[in-house]
Amino acid sequence: MSTERRTVSDGRGVPPDLEAVRRSEEFEALRRSFRRVVFPTTAAFLAWYALYVLLAAYAPELMGTRLGGTTITLGLVLGLGQFATTFAITMAYRRWADRRFDARAEALRERITGTSAGSTREVQP
Repeated sequence: MSTERRTVSDGRGVPPDLEAVRRSEEFEALRRSFRRVVFPTTAAFLAWYALYVLLAAYAPELMGTRLGGTTITLGLVLGLGQFATTFAITMAYRRWADRRFDARAEALRERITGTSAGSTREVQP
């Protein structure tokens, strides 16, 4: 992996003032929007995962409870629920990003770099 620094210039070859962009209201609003969705979702999923691990470690009898007289246990269902939750969060995030985030982020990128989504972006080494 290369450690050389790359800069993206605007359409005129002038690098954008990234510090000014970072301080801009548009960028701050974008960042707040992202954090408002991602941080609570991440915290909720990590709590759900920690609960699963703690139940597996400290309540094996509960996790080994057979459901409906079958060989399927509560632990198996909760474990599969981890996968289902991961896919559900991914789909929900993708839907949110497509509807509310990506267009705003793209508009900011275009304003910063002076390019449009359809144009080729020049990255200088």
